[in-house]
Amino acid sequence: MKKLITELDVILLFKNGIRTIPLDGSEILTPAAQDKISELRIKIVGKVLAEGIDIEENLLSPQSNKNKVAIGSDHTGFKLKNLVSKILADKGFEVIDTGTFDERSCDYPDFALSVASKVKEGFVGWGIIIDATGNPSAITANKLNGIRAANCFNEFTAKSAREHNNANILTLGAKALGDETAKSIVEAWLNSKFEGGRHQKRLDKITAIERRNLK
Repeated sequence: MKKLITELDVILLFKNGIRTIPLDGSEILTPAAQDKISELRIKIVGKVLAEGIDIEENLLSPQSNKNKVAIGSDHTGFKLKNLVSKILADKGFEVIDTGTFDERSCDYPDFALSVASKVKEGFVGWGIIIDATGNPSAITANKLNGIRAANCFNEFTAKSAREHNNANILTLGAKALGDETAKSIVEAWLNSKFEGGRHQKRLDKITAIERRNLK
């Protein structure tokens, strides 16, 4: 059974003076844990055998789950999903399409949950969910602890969601946005990074709220 390493685990290790975390391949880092590791500049290494010599392998390289994106939509977002998927693929991202795969009527919670679950479990670095307005998918995804889904409607909201809120899921409204606006939102999202600092303190409070409400 694989061990899950969460953001809280990383914080506790850092407070105990640990700056290097060795992994043996039996662990799964959550996206939030990976973000915290980058912010605190903790070194993650795994022991691999190369011609009889133990060497260090950076597990947070561009080849890690940060380069994997889960994308899903209901029937209203199907066409925009295909457009966004192509943008991501052209930029070198590995796109995991969770459906829907046609324009027949379906239920947005199913696809929002599918994407959010993959992000929460660390199979992908982040996700995109598309429905008519973006609101229903964001509401659904945010029911999962550790998910910070942001419904963005322009470049500013996308940039702020990443820089200030460290959002790990972007939701879009296919009936609220034109294709060009959607493209610019995705570009702003891709080009923005979490700033940490005072924003991390606020996110820690959100995490504390989540933990208090675990059932």
